[in-house]
Amino acid sequence: MVASRAIVITAGQVSAEAQLNESKTASAIWGALPIDAKGETWGDEIYFDIGLTVGPESPKDVVAAGDLGYWPPGRAFCIFFGPTPMSRGDEIRPASPVNVVGKIVGDARVFERVRAGTRVTLRRAQ
Repeated sequence: MVASRAIVITAGQVSAEAQLNESKTASAIWGALPIDAKGETWGDEIYFDIGLTVGPESPKDVVAAGDLGYWPPGRAFCIFFGPTPMSRGDEIRPASPVNVVGKIVGDARVFERVRAGTRVTLRRAQ
């Protein structure tokens, strides 16, 4: 990962740095920044439509805490910080496979305090 793909995710009072990876999907997101949307929650996941249509790119059906994903069916950016309603045991399972586009730097559980309807902003880090 390259430092030039550092982003800041802000959701209400919560903010975290993240790194986008080198995937085509991450490049499309990087090109669309800044993005501001109303976040929804699904278990320990925040997601929101980012208005980009990107097809599956090595989609994963189980992700790790702190992973950032793009969910093609919902054109949504996803922040994963714990189990979802689809999880089995301790795994983190999206509603359907996602393109992993990056990772939170530090503890992704800071997003536990974010409620549905909170404005979420993605922007390039300075």
